[in-house]
Amino acid sequence: MDTGMIKRGFFFGIIAAAFLLGYMAFQNAMPGYKEKRIYNEIKIYSPYKLEKRMGGLEIIDKRSGTKEKPSSQEVLLRLDELDVAWGKEHLKIEGNDVLVLGENGGVLARIYLENEKERKWVESFYQLKQQ
Repeated sequence: MDTGMIKRGFFFGIIAAAFLLGYMAFQNAMPGYKEKRIYNEIKIYSPYKLEKRMGGLEIIDKRSGTKEKPSSQEVLLRLDELDVAWGKEHLKIEGNDVLVLGENGGVLARIYLENEKERKWVESFYQLKQQ
């Protein structure tokens, strides 16, 4: 076999590996799918918000004012982690509604689940079960 062909094959193999690794890193940095309507309604009650800063984004806990400054690659994944932890304690599925519970356990809001897809997403994303 010609050494020129081997060098070319090796070169293209390196390029293909670099693209594959870049694509995998991109996929790992992407947050999970969200049911837009229900997520936006629940997000109103979440204590976490994103705020722009000079070097990217930071996550602020509205209850305590504490700030987290994860890397720009990790910020959306970290926000999802915080939302899930909050949701496990403050969300409850009852019938066709998601109940948003306050710090004292009282119901702040009732959000109607329009279809089974929304219910499954809430159960999956916030790791809840119907009561």
